[in-house]
Amino acid sequence: MVEFIMEPGAILIALGVLSGILSAVAYIPYIRDTIALRTQPQRASWLIWSVLGSIAFFSQVYEGAGSSLWFAGVQVGGTVAVFVLSIRLGVGGFLNRSDCAVLAAAGSGLILWYFTENASYALAITISISLLGGSVTVLKAYRAPQSETMVTWLMSFIASGCAILSVGTVDWVLLAYPIYLFVLNGAIVLAIVLGRMPSIEVIMAARPVRLHSPVLPAHHRPSRPESHRRGSIGRWHPPAAG
Repeated sequence: MVEFIMEPGAILIALGVLSGILSAVAYIPYIRDTIALRTQPQRASWLIWSVLGSIAFFSQVYEGAGSSLWFAGVQVGGTVAVFVLSIRLGVGGFLNRSDCAVLAAAGSGLILWYFTENASYALAITISISLLGGSVTVLKAYRAPQSETMVTWLMSFIASGCAILSVGTVDWVLLAYPIYLFVLNGAIVLAIVLGRMPSIEVIMAARPVRLHSPVLPAHHRPSRPESHRRGSIGRWHPPAAG
Protein backbone atom coordinates (compact mmCIF):
# COMPACT_ATOMS: atom_id res chain seq x y z
CA MET A 1 0.00 0.00 0.00
CA VAL A 2 2.81 2.39 0.94
CA GLU A 3 4.72 1.47 -2.22
CA PHE A 4 1.66 2.28 -4.35
CA ILE A 5 1.26 5.68 -2.69
CA MET A 6 4.92 6.52 -3.30
CA GLU A 7 4.77 5.64 -7.00
CA PRO A 8 5.01 8.72 -9.27
CA GLY A 9 1.85 7.72 -11.13
CA ALA A 10 -0.15 7.51 -7.90
CA ILE A 11 1.12 10.94 -6.82
CA LEU A 12 0.03 12.46 -10.11
CA ILE A 13 -3.41 10.88 -9.79
CA ALA A 14 -3.69 12.18 -6.21
CA LEU A 15 -2.74 15.69 -7.34
CA GLY A 16 -5.27 15.53 -10.16
CA VAL A 17 -8.06 14.37 -7.87
CA LEU A 18 -7.10 16.99 -5.28
CA SER A 19 -7.23 19.74 -7.90
CA GLY A 20 -10.70 18.58 -8.93
CA ILE A 21 -11.96 18.45 -5.34
CA LEU A 22 -10.57 21.90 -4.52
CA SER A 23 -12.05 23.32 -7.69
CA ALA A 24 -15.47 21.84 -6.92
CA VAL A 25 -15.43 23.06 -3.32
CA ALA A 26 -14.32 26.52 -4.49
CA TYR A 27 -17.54 27.01 -6.44
CA ILE A 28 -19.78 26.31 -3.44
CA PRO A 29 -19.28 29.68 -1.66
CA TYR A 30 -19.39 31.52 -4.98
CA ILE A 31 -22.72 29.98 -5.94
CA ARG A 32 -24.03 30.54 -2.41
CA ASP A 33 -23.01 34.21 -2.43
CA THR A 34 -24.46 34.68 -5.92
CA ILE A 35 -27.84 33.34 -4.80
CA ALA A 36 -27.66 35.56 -1.69
CA LEU A 37 -26.86 38.56 -3.94
CA ARG A 38 -23.54 39.17 -2.19
CA THR A 39 -21.60 38.30 -5.34
CA GLN A 40 -22.49 39.56 -8.81
CA PRO A 41 -20.81 37.58 -11.61
CA GLN A 42 -20.02 39.37 -14.85
CA ARG A 43 -22.30 37.79 -17.45
CA ALA A 44 -20.03 38.36 -20.44
CA SER A 45 -16.98 36.89 -18.71
CA TRP A 46 -18.77 33.75 -17.52
CA LEU A 47 -20.38 33.19 -20.91
CA ILE A 48 -17.02 33.43 -22.64
CA TRP A 49 -15.38 31.22 -20.02
CA SER A 50 -18.11 28.59 -20.43
CA VAL A 51 -17.60 28.35 -24.19
CA LEU A 52 -13.82 28.58 -24.12
CA GLY A 53 -13.48 26.29 -21.12
CA SER A 54 -15.47 23.62 -22.96
CA ILE A 55 -13.18 23.95 -25.99
CA ALA A 56 -10.10 23.72 -23.77
CA PHE A 57 -11.46 20.65 -21.97
CA PHE A 58 -12.23 18.70 -25.13
CA SER A 59 -8.94 19.73 -26.72
CA GLN A 60 -7.12 18.31 -23.70
CA VAL A 61 -9.12 15.10 -23.97
CA TYR A 62 -8.11 14.91 -27.63
CA GLU A 63 -4.44 15.45 -26.77
CA GLY A 64 -4.52 12.62 -24.23
CA ALA A 65 -4.49 14.48 -20.91
CA GLY A 66 -4.65 12.29 -17.83
CA SER A 67 -4.87 13.39 -14.21
CA SER A 68 -5.19 17.09 -15.09
CA LEU A 69 -8.60 16.38 -16.67
CA TRP A 70 -10.16 16.29 -13.19
CA PHE A 71 -9.42 19.97 -12.82
CA ALA A 72 -10.46 20.96 -16.35
CA GLY A 73 -13.73 19.02 -16.16
CA VAL A 74 -14.78 20.46 -12.80
CA GLN A 75 -13.83 23.95 -13.97
CA VAL A 76 -16.12 23.68 -16.99
CA GLY A 77 -19.01 22.35 -14.92
CA GLY A 78 -18.67 25.09 -12.30
CA THR A 79 -18.27 27.80 -14.93
CA VAL A 80 -21.45 26.78 -16.73
CA ALA A 81 -23.35 26.66 -13.42
CA VAL A 82 -22.26 30.20 -12.50
CA PHE A 83 -23.13 31.50 -15.96
CA VAL A 84 -26.64 30.07 -15.67
CA LEU A 85 -27.03 31.89 -12.33
CA SER A 86 -25.59 35.11 -13.79
CA ILE A 87 -28.39 35.27 -16.36
CA ARG A 88 -30.72 36.40 -13.58
CA LEU A 89 -28.41 37.45 -10.75
CA GLY A 90 -25.33 38.80 -12.55
CA VAL A 91 -24.28 42.17 -13.94
CA GLY A 92 -23.41 43.44 -17.40
CA GLY A 93 -24.64 42.46 -20.83
CA PHE A 94 -24.37 39.19 -22.70
CA LEU A 95 -23.17 39.59 -26.26
CA ASN A 96 -21.99 42.95 -27.49
CA ARG A 97 -19.88 43.42 -30.57
CA SER A 98 -16.60 42.53 -28.86
CA ASP A 99 -18.11 39.40 -27.30
CA CYS A 100 -19.30 38.23 -30.71
CA ALA A 101 -15.79 38.78 -32.04
CA VAL A 102 -14.41 36.63 -29.20
CA LEU A 103 -16.78 33.78 -29.97
CA ALA A 104 -16.02 34.10 -33.69
CA ALA A 105 -12.31 33.76 -32.90
CA ALA A 106 -13.09 30.67 -30.83
CA GLY A 107 -14.99 29.28 -33.80
CA SER A 108 -11.96 29.82 -36.02
CA GLY A 109 -9.94 27.74 -33.57
CA LEU A 110 -12.45 24.90 -33.91
CA ILE A 111 -12.23 25.14 -37.70
CA LEU A 112 -8.43 24.92 -37.58
CA TRP A 113 -8.74 21.94 -35.25
CA TYR A 114 -11.09 20.21 -37.67
CA PHE A 115 -8.93 20.68 -40.77
CA THR A 116 -5.50 20.19 -39.16
CA GLU A 117 -6.51 17.53 -36.61
CA ASN A 118 -4.34 19.41 -34.13
CA ALA A 119 -6.11 20.59 -31.00
CA SER A 120 -3.25 22.88 -30.00
CA TYR A 121 -4.53 25.57 -32.40
CA ALA A 122 -7.92 25.67 -30.75
CA LEU A 123 -6.33 25.61 -27.30
CA ALA A 124 -3.94 28.47 -28.12
CA ILE A 125 -6.74 30.67 -29.51
CA THR A 126 -8.97 29.76 -26.57
CA ILE A 127 -6.41 30.78 -23.96
CA SER A 128 -5.48 33.98 -25.80
CA ILE A 129 -9.02 35.30 -25.98
CA SER A 130 -9.87 33.98 -22.50
CA LEU A 131 -7.29 36.37 -21.13
CA LEU A 132 -9.23 39.24 -22.69
CA GLY A 133 -12.46 38.06 -21.08
CA GLY A 134 -10.71 37.52 -17.75
CA SER A 135 -9.40 41.07 -17.72
CA VAL A 136 -12.99 42.29 -17.28
CA THR A 137 -13.36 40.38 -14.02
CA VAL A 138 -9.88 41.39 -12.82
CA LEU A 139 -10.80 45.06 -13.28
CA LYS A 140 -14.19 44.52 -11.64
CA ALA A 141 -12.56 42.71 -8.69
CA TYR A 142 -10.27 45.70 -8.13
CA ARG A 143 -12.96 48.37 -8.44
CA ALA A 144 -15.63 46.47 -6.47
CA PRO A 145 -13.86 43.80 -4.38
CA GLN A 146 -16.98 43.28 -2.27
CA SER A 147 -18.75 41.93 -5.37
CA GLU A 148 -16.44 38.90 -5.59
CA THR A 149 -15.96 35.87 -3.30
CA MET A 150 -12.32 35.80 -2.25
CA VAL A 151 -12.22 32.18 -1.04
CA THR A 152 -13.42 30.89 -4.41
CA TRP A 153 -10.62 32.51 -6.36
CA LEU A 154 -8.02 31.57 -3.75
CA MET A 155 -9.04 27.90 -3.76
CA SER A 156 -9.16 27.91 -7.56
CA PHE A 157 -5.66 29.37 -7.56
CA ILE A 158 -4.41 26.49 -5.38
CA ALA A 159 -6.36 23.94 -7.43
CA SER A 160 -4.80 25.15 -10.69
CA GLY A 161 -1.37 24.83 -9.09
CA CYS A 162 -2.13 21.19 -8.21
CA ALA A 163 -3.36 20.64 -11.77
CA ILE A 164 -0.05 21.93 -13.13
CA LEU A 165 1.86 19.47 -10.96
CA SER A 166 -0.47 16.60 -11.92
CA VAL A 167 0.58 16.78 -15.59
CA GLY A 168 3.88 15.20 -14.60
CA THR A 169 5.74 16.13 -17.78
CA VAL A 170 6.81 19.16 -19.75
CA ASP A 171 4.03 19.02 -22.31
CA TRP A 172 3.03 22.61 -23.08
CA VAL A 173 -0.23 21.57 -24.71
CA LEU A 174 -1.36 19.92 -21.48
CA LEU A 175 0.22 22.56 -19.23
CA ALA A 176 -1.15 25.59 -21.07
CA TYR A 177 -4.70 25.55 -19.69
CA PRO A 178 -3.87 25.01 -15.97
CA ILE A 179 -1.05 27.59 -16.20
CA TYR A 180 -3.45 30.09 -17.76
CA LEU A 181 -5.98 29.55 -14.94
CA PHE A 182 -3.19 29.73 -12.35
CA VAL A 183 -2.21 33.17 -13.65
CA LEU A 184 -5.81 34.37 -14.03
CA ASN A 185 -6.95 33.22 -10.58
CA GLY A 186 -3.84 34.71 -9.02
CA ALA A 187 -4.49 38.03 -10.76
CA ILE A 188 -8.07 38.12 -9.47
CA VAL A 189 -6.95 37.32 -5.91
CA LEU A 190 -4.36 40.12 -6.11
CA ALA A 191 -6.96 42.53 -7.52
CA ILE A 192 -9.35 41.79 -4.64
CA VAL A 193 -6.59 42.30 -2.07
CA LEU A 194 -5.49 45.60 -3.62
CA GLY A 195 -9.09 46.73 -4.00
CA ARG A 196 -9.75 46.15 -0.30
CA MET A 197 -6.70 48.13 0.77
CA PRO A 198 -7.33 51.80 1.64
CA SER A 199 -5.83 54.20 -0.83
CA ILE A 200 -2.87 56.41 0.01
CA GLU A 201 -5.04 59.52 -0.08
CA VAL A 202 -7.44 58.06 2.49
CA ILE A 203 -4.57 57.05 4.76
CA MET A 204 -3.01 60.49 4.57
CA ALA A 205 -6.34 62.19 5.23
CA ALA A 206 -6.97 60.01 8.28
CA ARG A 207 -3.60 60.80 9.89
CA PRO A 208 -3.79 63.54 12.55
CA VAL A 209 -1.85 66.68 11.71
CA ARG A 210 -0.08 68.33 14.61
CA LEU A 211 0.44 72.04 14.27
CA HIS A 212 3.38 73.54 16.12
CA SER A 213 3.18 77.24 17.00
CA PRO A 214 6.49 79.00 16.42
CA VAL A 215 8.20 80.41 19.50
CA LEU A 216 9.14 83.99 18.82
CA PRO A 217 12.02 85.79 20.52
CA ALA A 218 11.11 88.16 23.34
CA HIS A 219 11.65 91.31 21.27
CA HIS A 220 9.28 89.94 18.57
CA ARG A 221 6.46 89.02 20.90
CA PRO A 222 3.42 91.32 20.76
CA SER A 223 3.16 93.66 23.74
CA ARG A 224 0.32 93.14 26.16
CA PRO A 225 -2.50 95.62 25.54
CA GLU A 226 -3.11 98.25 28.22
CA SER A 227 -6.56 96.85 28.86
CA HIS A 228 -5.08 93.45 29.78
CA ARG A 229 -2.84 94.54 32.61
CA ARG A 230 -2.95 92.58 35.85
CA GLY A 231 -6.13 93.31 37.74
CA SER A 232 -7.86 94.80 34.72
CA ILE A 233 -9.25 91.66 33.10
CA GLY A 234 -12.94 92.02 32.41
CA ARG A 235 -12.90 95.80 32.89
CA TRP A 236 -12.19 98.52 30.42
CA HIS A 237 -9.93 101.43 31.47
CA PRO A 238 -9.69 104.48 29.28
CA PRO A 239 -6.14 105.46 28.41
CA ALA A 240 -4.56 108.03 30.71
CA ALA A 241 -4.64 111.58 29.46
CA GLY A 242 -1.38 113.15 28.34
